[in-house]
Amino acid sequence: MSVEILSLSYVESHYGGHKGHKVEEKGALSDNAPPNTPVPSHTAPNRRKEVQTPNLQHQRDPNGDIFMRTRRSPPPVAFLKTHKTGSSTVQNLMFRLGEKENLTFAFPYYAYQFSYPDRFRADFVDELPPGSSQFDMLCSHMRLDLGQLKQVMPKNTIYITLLRDPLQTFESVFSYYTSTVPAFTLAKKAADTANRKSALSVFLEAPESYWDPTEPGNGLARNPMSFDLGLSSQEWNASWPMELTQLEEAFQLVMIAEHFDESLVLLGALLQLEPEELAYVHLNVRAPSDITPIEEDTKARLWAWNSLDVLLYNLFLQVFWEKAEQYGLGRLKREVTLLRASTQRLRQKCVARGGVPPGELEDLVRPWQTDTVTILGYKVRGNLTLQEEGLCVRLVLPELQYHSHLYFQQYGHDMRSIPTD
Repeated sequence: MSVEILSLSYVESHYGGHKGHKVEEKGALSDNAPPNTPVPSHTAPNRRKEVQTPNLQHQRDPNGDIFMRTRRSPPPVAFLKTHKTGSSTVQNLMFRLGEKENLTFAFPYYAYQFSYPDRFRADFVDELPPGSSQFDMLCSHMRLDLGQLKQVMPKNTIYITLLRDPLQTFESVFSYYTSTVPAFTLAKKAADTANRKSALSVFLEAPESYWDPTEPGNGLARNPMSFDLGLSSQEWNASWPMELTQLEEAFQLVMIAEHFDESLVLLGALLQLEPEELAYVHLNVRAPSDITPIEEDTKARLWAWNSLDVLLYNLFLQVFWEKAEQYGLGRLKREVTLLRASTQRLRQKCVARGGVPPGELEDLVRPWQTDTVTILGYKVRGNLTLQEEGLCVRLVLPELQYHSHLYFQQYGHDMRSIPTD
């Protein structure tokens, strides 16, 4: 199935389509495990896939004429999806690319995450589908174990991830997971009792009084990006220098959210993508009223509590600009301009309205909601051709719906829910 043609047989049966039908939300949505919910593992058998051949794509020359060019399928990609960094937007781009190129996804055996917050293991991955010899793309949440991940992905895999300013990351993590991370929940109860400052401010005044480092569900409660990357998130230890070096050597690109378009250009260079293939809309965005204003004294506490994330971010920010200089800053600036123009064209074609509350969205394009924040979405324009509609719906499709659709497409059956016993 090409990315331009929307196959409705699965999505209509599960979400009621996208033309105004209203259906009950299915278990795939309501069963989404919060980030602190472990899921059982499964050992995946091995199967083989035929080698893909180069494909032909249309491209315009400088005179506007269309010609054919040969492009090989992109190399295998492992995208480490970090929490609350803008990673859902990158994941959507990966989903669209993988679907268009008919790549084989490495999906979790259960639900949407690789048994988070347990460290990743190869046996958390579902089996290869019939006819496949390797996984071509992985982009679901995990806590990284690099050695185990390399057992799953081919040797020529491109490893990428995304980091964000630690202050903004932690504020977003706290807001999104207040009801699921135990330390945050305790702080919220204290703030409600005191009836004064925000729960975030209350937590940061004495974080150790709410944070139990032995509680598995508290992984995101301190240095969440370090935790996602498999590092010790509690305190600096002797293993950090070696582990940081291993990460720097393993990841061909660590994207930076504050330089998102520049990051996408460097990603496009790695994967041989055109600006049109990198166009995006921001997904999983909170309502403005759910963003906690951060005062100066709170900023200082945030930096101190997440000092390892600060170190991690500053290191890879420096590495990022080193790669940008190698690419050529002038060239990068020109490519960013092209990307933004392509993104603007696609948004104008596809998006009727952004920042839409969930109650105004149809099931297919409604983001999953937490107990503590409102996640906004997009309405797609009407009067589109079927091909345009397929492209545009995918552009705004939330993670859970797109994940479920691709899983069904690859395996021919629904995703497995997390066992309750």
